[in-house]
Amino acid sequence: MKKKVLIVDDNINNLTLENDLLELAGFEVFLSENASDGIAIAAKEIPNVIIMDIRLPDMRGTEAAKILRRDKATREIPIVFVTASVMAEGREAINAIVNSGFIGKPINTRTFATEISEFIK
Repeated sequence: MKKKVLIVDDNINNLTLENDLLELAGFEVFLSENASDGIAIAAKEIPNVIIMDIRLPDMRGTEAAKILRRDKATREIPIVFVTASVMAEGREAINAIVNSGFIGKPINTRTFATEISEFIK
């Protein structure tokens, strides 16, 4: 059975690139351009991992992660924040999210799928 991944990013170029890389690696991919829809998709599909941008149009990715952590169905899903915009305080917010990690942009297209796989238990 394919591993499921949800990508939440409002930049269509990032969504397309990450989608293509992960589909080529054999993942079943779900996409969302905002946090609210991403939370709904996560609750419905229960992906093996969520890739989350920090800056989203409706709320910060860290806020969406806190909502996911409060839901019994989604609280154990690893969340990987993929972003170029993380200062010291942003890193603290990410580190405060249990079962999460960080990959900086620009991503390495050769290793991205492997890096994501490492977050799946």
